[in-house]
Amino acid sequence: MENDKLSPTSLAFIAMANEYCEIIENCAEHGREGVVESMLKLLPRIYITVSDIEPSLEYFDAFISQSLDEPTYDMVRGNLSALMGEDDVYLEVFLEDMKYSDTPIAASISENLADLYQEFYNVVSSLRDLNTDEQRQILGMCKENFTEYWGQTLCNVFRALHSVSVIVRDDF
Repeated sequence: MENDKLSPTSLAFIAMANEYCEIIENCAEHGREGVVESMLKLLPRIYITVSDIEPSLEYFDAFISQSLDEPTYDMVRGNLSALMGEDDVYLEVFLEDMKYSDTPIAASISENLADLYQEFYNVVSSLRDLNTDEQRQILGMCKENFTEYWGQTLCNVFRALHSVSVIVRDDF
């Protein structure tokens, strides 16, 4: 008999993804210091937790729907950019293009956070109203996407946020 409940690890990831989305959606209320502090605590926990999710070897009918529309993504990114101000842009060394570049490549904290928001929003939205097996498949696809795509984004923006946290502390 197959277990009809998600693992505690999967439930923890869903809760953290939901918390992440809430913080990003309400970033103006949290303020720059609050968002930076929250992200520095939440992102490593998300990384560890999604790393521990069991991969799903079979994908049947489940898929991660693209629920977040472009205007909402742009609004989120714009709100984050305004919040981060001059600290939004940072130099990135962990981009594929960097191998072929003689000059530094700029990246954006707001765009990285919005990209993660889009992933988490779509995953959480996709999980609603599915049976447990389909939810496991969605979480397996999320883990696969983490490995191939957004895990590096999470690490890159974490490093940039750490630098901003030093600036924030020095401002007070």
